[in-house]
Amino acid sequence: MGALGELDHWLFTQVAGARVPGAHPGLRRLSRSADHGRLWLGAAAGLALIGGHTARRAALRGVGSLALASLTVNTVVKASARRPRPLLDLVPTLRHLSRQPHTTSFPSGHSASAAAFATGVALESTRYGALVAPVAAAVAFSRVYVGVHYPGDVLAGVAIGAGVAALTCRWWPPRAASPERERPTADAPALPRGEGLVVFVNSRAGTGAPAAPLPPAERLRELLPGAELIERGPDDDFTALLAEAADRAAATGGALGVCGGDGSVNAAARAAAERGLALAVFPGGTLNHFAQDVGVPDFEDTAVAVAKGEAVAVDIGVARSEAGQEVRFLNTFSIGLYPELVQLREHLEERWGKWPAAAVALVRVLRTATPVELSVNGRPRRLWLLFVGNGRYVPEGFAPAFRPRLDDGLLDVRLVDGDHRLARTRVIASALVGALHRSRVYGAEHVPWVRLEGLTGMDRLAYDGEVAPVPAELTLEKEHRALVVYRPAQPQDELVQQARLAAATARYRRRMRRSATGDG
Repeated sequence: MGALGELDHWLFTQVAGARVPGAHPGLRRLSRSADHGRLWLGAAAGLALIGGHTARRAALRGVGSLALASLTVNTVVKASARRPRPLLDLVPTLRHLSRQPHTTSFPSGHSASAAAFATGVALESTRYGALVAPVAAAVAFSRVYVGVHYPGDVLAGVAIGAGVAALTCRWWPPRAASPERERPTADAPALPRGEGLVVFVNSRAGTGAPAAPLPPAERLRELLPGAELIERGPDDDFTALLAEAADRAAATGGALGVCGGDGSVNAAARAAAERGLALAVFPGGTLNHFAQDVGVPDFEDTAVAVAKGEAVAVDIGVARSEAGQEVRFLNTFSIGLYPELVQLREHLEERWGKWPAAAVALVRVLRTATPVELSVNGRPRRLWLLFVGNGRYVPEGFAPAFRPRLDDGLLDVRLVDGDHRLARTRVIASALVGALHRSRVYGAEHVPWVRLEGLTGMDRLAYDGEVAPVPAELTLEKEHRALVVYRPAQPQDELVQQARLAAATARYRRRMRRSATGDG
């Protein structure tokens, strides 16, 4: 340890004596800008504002990694190490920070935060990570350059930050940059400029999402000027208007498009499958789970696929009763806590907004709900929750995030047992420590079908964010590759897409200004 300490002091001396023209004002300002994570929070805000879905995921993971690294360094490691700061005698006065830190030197919190943010961003997108990494490296070096850390402190901080960011993958796996690329393609008509495509636009979708810079219908006209748009107004009947769009698409031999959230996509998928139509999904909802998983996170991804006729086949989940009732789902089916949460959220949504209503509903449901009793494949069960996914979700734990494939022919069944004391608390604690696979109150398996009986004691089931009445018994199974969905063969460049979106938005706003002033 003595030799390492001597090496650390020698390296600090070398950096202190180095003369890098023009570096001291820039590195000093950069070091100060990273105080309390301000630089990285600003970078995350920039990514979220100007980037697409991948950029927002990268920003979220980066900020989460930063927070976890800062907590680890400042509450655990610094308290146990207590290494004094370097003496500033050898560091030129021009480099000194105006306010010197008072905490201990080992490890460097700034370096840990920089490495955590950069690694977190890179885990979601190597391209965005490459943009952030040089700045993070400069911040780490600046801590030695201004004389507040030894090189060993910085290297330890970088290792902790990168390790913490990598650890987030245990609970939240990064989404693949190009999902399902290994899957076989499906036949779909190529519709250049959107000729023959009829798009149902649900303008009432996405109430919990930030306002789009360009109205969905305007962007569709920019991308596919030949497509026919059927827009749902505030008083229009959803079912009738969607049926009209599907019938028109079938009559012309084209394809059906839908712009909306997961509920709208679910209804359009049923209509397309019944008529043998390919489906073009334009993500216009709050979360857009299906669009993200199938590989069309942006309108332009779908538009490219429609023009070229590139598509894949996906499974549809079906819940059938013996009386002939049927519920089809693209994403998830559940009974127990979640249907109650959805129903209460919808009741509160108009007054509170989607996300505040969801938070209030969650608190109320957790306080008042009781387990449901039913039979699963002939075995009596008492459950807090039964979750069934259309395809295998990852991660395997309690918070499924996304599906690598949508044509695996399997249902992802997850159960939270209600027979054990403090079952909800135990399953959440197990999930947080990454030991859910050993929990006695949680079960998971991948099966082609599941039989549910004795459902008379519950009122609602939930599917793709919607709720429906529960029959006495249900069989859940898969319709393998029953739906053809447009998806480009190669992933598109998100930065280029955002640049084109910004240009289209600028053109639209100029037209609106000219229209408002009466300038033809």
